[in-house]
Amino acid sequence: MNVIITGATKGIGFAIAQKFASKGYGIIACARNKKDLDKLAKNLHGLYKAEVITKATDMSMKEDAQQFGNWIIDQGITPDIVINNAGNFLPGSIFNEEDDTLEKMIAVNLYSAYHLTRQLLPAMMKAKQGHIFNMCSIASLNAYANGGSYSISKFALLGFSKNLREEMKPYGIKVTAVCPGATMSDSWSGSNIDPNRIMEAKDIAEMIFAASKLSSMAVVEDIILRPQLGDL
Repeated sequence: MNVIITGATKGIGFAIAQKFASKGYGIIACARNKKDLDKLAKNLHGLYKAEVITKATDMSMKEDAQQFGNWIIDQGITPDIVINNAGNFLPGSIFNEEDDTLEKMIAVNLYSAYHLTRQLLPAMMKAKQGHIFNMCSIASLNAYANGGSYSISKFALLGFSKNLREEMKPYGIKVTAVCPGATMSDSWSGSNIDPNRIMEAKDIAEMIFAASKLSSMAVVEDIILRPQLGDL
């Protein structure tokens, strides 16, 4: 079994890679930084003897995302699990954020998943199996102050997930939207937040792994996780 993870070297993506590697899955990972990917591969192989292949990719670029998908298929890999995790957060309000913020957020948070998924779907549809997880957000569900274009992009990713879910039903392909609240990652580094007030990245990884283990007759359509004391 193999799992494809975008944005796999940090935060939630890294926790997901660790979880699946520890359970014997082959890992196909991408991120922008090759050194970080090499470190990931060495780490996972050293700890779990996992088979890891990586490709440096800027998922915000359409051609890069498509090339990553084609590269996977060219390896002879039919994806079992795809985790569209690549994303970024730029805070701001619609009325005063920088002019190109929406374009940046849509590119990395929506188009990355859209273009990669489209490259992988033909092989998955032919195999009539697979599971796609899209890393949405609490910001996909509710507007909040300083969310701006980030929230817009995450609402769009949730819409993509729901449409894809309907389209893939006849092909046996599951689609799950993952909507985490505040989770310890690079976005919160330097914030001095109380670690007891925020979720751990491994919490998200545990839920994704659990959802991936259901029988072929069942699917978790949405995973919503929040810190125990509520949103920040």
